[in-house]
Amino acid sequence: MHLSSHSGAEIGRRSAPALLDAPEVTKVMIVEDDQSFLNRFCRIIAASPGFELFAAVRDGAAARDSLAHGAPDVLLIDLGLPDVSGIDIIRTTAALHPDTDIMVVTVFGDEQHVIASIEAGATGYLLKDSLPEEFIDSIKELRAGGSPISPIIARQLMIRLRPPTHALACVDGPRAELSARESETLALIAKGFSFAEIARLLQISPHTVTTYVKKIYQKLAVHSRGEAVYEASKMGLLR
Repeated sequence: MHLSSHSGAEIGRRSAPALLDAPEVTKVMIVEDDQSFLNRFCRIIAASPGFELFAAVRDGAAARDSLAHGAPDVLLIDLGLPDVSGIDIIRTTAALHPDTDIMVVTVFGDEQHVIASIEAGATGYLLKDSLPEEFIDSIKELRAGGSPISPIIARQLMIRLRPPTHALACVDGPRAELSARESETLALIAKGFSFAEIARLLQISPHTVTTYVKKIYQKLAVHSRGEAVYEASKMGLLR
C-alpha cells in the first residue's frame, strides 16, 4: 500500500475548504424488523441526495446500542419489534437525544398505539400500507418542524380530540385571527394531508405552506400538527 508523503497538517489545510462547502446531511436511523421494508427504506435513503444512513437495525437491543454511541437526525421506527415495543425505543431516543425527530412507520393504526407513540415523543406517524410516494418528502417535512401523519390517523386524532358540538357554541375565549389562506391550510392539516399535498391543492409552493404552518403554530401557541388540530377544534376554528 502506498502511503502519501504529505503531512497531516498539509492534508488538513487542503481538505478544510471542501469541508466548509459540504452541504448539510440528514442522518437517518431505521429500526425495522421486516427485512423487505428495511431494505426498501435503506434504498430510499441511499438514493436521496442530502441524506445518509446512520444505522439500520432489526431489534430494540441493537437500536439502544446504536443510540448510545451517537445521535441520528431522524429516527424511523416500527412499533412491532421482536424484543421490545418500539414505543420504548421512542422514549429512550427522546430522553437521550431530544433534538432527534422521530417518525413511526408501522402497521398499527389503532388509537392506543398512536397516542402512546405521541406521548413517548414521536412527531410523525405513517402507516406502512399507505406510505406516500414522496416518502422522502415526509422526512423533510418532519425536519422542517412538521408532523407527517397518515390521513386516517389524523382523522382519528381529530375525532378523538374534537369537543362536543354544544361545547363549541359556548367557547367564550378569544379566537386566533387566522388569514383565509391559514384557515385553508389548517383545514387540510386536520384532514391529514402532507405539506406537499397541501401545496398542490392550494397551488402554492411547499415553502409557502411551511410559512403558513409556522404562523398557525404561533397564533395557536402550539408546536405540532396534533396540537394545532386539538386547539383549533377547541376554539371552533374547524368546521
